[in-house]
Amino acid sequence: MKEKHKLLNDTVTKAGSAICTGITMENGIVIYRSKYGSAKKYAHWIAQKTGFFCMEAANCCFGTTKPGMETPTAYNTVIFCGGIYASGISGLSLLRKHYPKLRGKRLAIFCVGASPYSQKALGEIRTHNLKGELADIPLFYGRGAWNEKAMSFKDRTLCRILKKAVAKTPLDAQEPWMRALLCASGQECDWTDEKYLDGLMEFLHIHRL
Repeated sequence: MKEKHKLLNDTVTKAGSAICTGITMENGIVIYRSKYGSAKKYAHWIAQKTGFFCMEAANCCFGTTKPGMETPTAYNTVIFCGGIYASGISGLSLLRKHYPKLRGKRLAIFCVGASPYSQKALGEIRTHNLKGELADIPLFYGRGAWNEKAMSFKDRTLCRILKKAVAKTPLDAQEPWMRALLCASGQECDWTDEKYLDGLMEFLHIHRL
């Protein structure tokens, strides 16, 4: 019961903030899946700017509503926010599985990665992840953070293998994400910035605060 009240209070606070700042309230929800925190951070920023409800993907229910869970089909706008891991967008499987129930709603995807923004890279992410019925869903990108100490053993090992492979690539042949990977090695970096939400806010027809 306390958790349910907390979720309600969080939503009321965000909605009140949106009204006070002159943003038009809409019926929307932000669903996120975050492994190291950056996607969650962007999801809550989106919620603060729009007044939308914000909930972790694990707490979403597309069938019979359960205590402490939310039904995305009750909203007109649904935004999915997730990190990029091995070219895949975390949490997108939820959208693929339940897309028939969301057809006709205003959908958008905001993905988060450690690399600098690149139109080419974003195009490749779209091609890899958004196929079939999902192909026309608007896709936006925000740069996240980098902290190898916080990574799982598996992710840290994979990063080390990738860095060794990238280091062998000639400088003039390295892509932006490769140079960024080598520069961030051994450092703690946080590139999250609300400016990355501008494109999404424009899509939602809401002016930036």
